[in-house]
Amino acid sequence: MSLIVTIFALVFVTELVSWIGKSVLQHFAWTAYQRVFNRNAVKRQRELKTGILSKKAELLQTSAQDQFAKWAKLRRSVDKGLADLEKLNSELSTTKSSFALKFGATLWILTTGLQFAIGWWFSRSAVFYLPVAWLGPFTWWLSLPFAPAGSVSCGVWQIACRRVIRVGERAVKEFINSYPEQGTANKSREDDNTDTPKSHPTPQKP
Repeated sequence: MSLIVTIFALVFVTELVSWIGKSVLQHFAWTAYQRVFNRNAVKRQRELKTGILSKKAELLQTSAQDQFAKWAKLRRSVDKGLADLEKLNSELSTTKSSFALKFGATLWILTTGLQFAIGWWFSRSAVFYLPVAWLGPFTWWLSLPFAPAGSVSCGVWQIACRRVIRVGERAVKEFINSYPEQGTANKSREDDNTDTPKSHPTPQKP
């Protein structure tokens, strides 16, 4: 893959992650991770919750005076279930915190980190060359900091890609947000037409 396409793809993915939101991506990744690696723990957590709710309902229906032995047994069972659930929740919470750190670090490396690495590695390379007549003597700044004169450097190309993608993002958001407004306006016009009584010609007497 050429350098120009690679940089554009990295910038696009980075902006896409920012648009969707890191927390949203982390939530989906954590859900998938639980289904693959923590399936037994999640199943155990669900069973404990169901069992505790069932025992609590039965405990509320049992008299502590008339059926003390049964009530005490249910109470011990509920307390044990709550203790097990709290311990399991603590373990899952620790695992989730560790997963969040690793996920955030991996996401940064695959997006922003790679952009820095490519920008540094190809700092003296030209992404592409521009015709001299396009910008005249002002072409020099496009090659900053170390690319050959008359070329576009990696850093400048990253900035240009980021700018274009963000402009496109705003255009898409405005286009999407304009649909509800158009629908509301059309509905208001329809309501106005419905509420306005139609005039009928008055019949003339012969």
